Amino acid sequence: MNPTALRERAERLLALADIRINGPDPTDPVIQDERTYARAFAHGSLGFGEAYMDGWWDVQDLAGMLTRILKAQLDEHLHTLDAVVSHLRARWLNRQRGRRAWEIGKRHYDTGNALFEAMLGKHMVYSCGYWANADNLDDAQEAKLDLVCRKLQLKPGMRVLDIGCGWGEALKFAAERYGVSGVGITVSMEQATWARNLCKGLPVEIRLQDYREVQDRFDAVFSIGMFEHVGAHNYRTYFETVRRVLKPEGLSVLHSIGSNEAPSKPDPWIEKYIFPNSMIPAASQVATALEGLFVVEDWHNFGADYDRTLCAWKANFDAAWHRLRGQFDERFRRMWHFYLCASAAVFRARRDQLWQLTLSPHGVPGGYRVPR
Repeated sequence: MNPTALRERAERLLALADIRINGPDPTDPVIQDERTYARAFAHGSLGFGEAYMDGWWDVQDLAGMLTRILKAQLDEHLHTLDAVVSHLRARWLNRQRGRRAWEIGKRHYDTGNALFEAMLGKHMVYSCGYWANADNLDDAQEAKLDLVCRKLQLKPGMRVLDIGCGWGEALKFAAERYGVSGVGITVSMEQATWARNLCKGLPVEIRLQDYREVQDRFDAVFSIGMFEHVGAHNYRTYFETVRRVLKPEGLSVLHSIGSNEAPSKPDPWIEKYIFPNSMIPAASQVATALEGLFVVEDWHNFGADYDRTLCAWKANFDAAWHRLRGQFDERFRRMWHFYLCASAAVFRARRDQLWQLTLSPHGVPGGYRVPR
């Protein structure tokens, strides 16, 4: 197809989302390189995102434009080989076991603490904040940590496990505010080093360890923003592990992004540049994986809060760019923008949700009173 025909096809498609090429609105893209159309139609989100990274097109309101595209379901018109391959790999290959389970730590979380310290704010928490009564990122993250502790009904003297502990903020919060001790596990060397320094002097142990290797017993188990890296082939193993290490009267909280889409549909651009071997679970997969292991005491969705969280991260990233530009180039800056804005658009369009599941092995006697 010649360049003119490709542009006309793009114009017709974008019109369905009320987007005009080189138009006057903040959500109208400006095309700098006519090769953008061929790249996008040939490779879908992968080609579209790479063209943005290379400066082939720009837009004033990237998150707004991508939200319009998702709400109009324009992505359903682009069935590319890249998407098919990603789907088949996710469905048939277990890419989250063995050495591959450590790849996400090396390729994403070990990008450098300076980047995440600048972006995440006062609390180094790389997951959705809870904005119900908060008006800034730091308060929203603290509210989220407290919400998890309240859902777990933590009491002084308890011993807790944090699966995917990140930089240690959740364990530090639980130890200081609720008087517990705990173990945090991560597959990122950078995170482990930071978390050990952060929790120094507290009854907290940080381990560089895969969740499947944990052998201890705990009064409570939680995981905040790690389940997205477990993979569908390992969901049952994850819940079996939690059940094995959790005392019979204990509670577990799982904080994870969840998808409205059919299972095993990872995005090729996110897979290549941001989260290798990641997979957003569908509700059907989660429900099946925990059958016979747990009573679901509560399934809480506050996915709209992730849009605000991501926008706050982008604002922090932009404000800190003058300090970061010595470590990262312009293509990285545009890649990170596309990542944060595309993620915000997914939640703004309500394609993905943020779930907190509260689980008990045998059911809380007399019922569970849900904290909010």
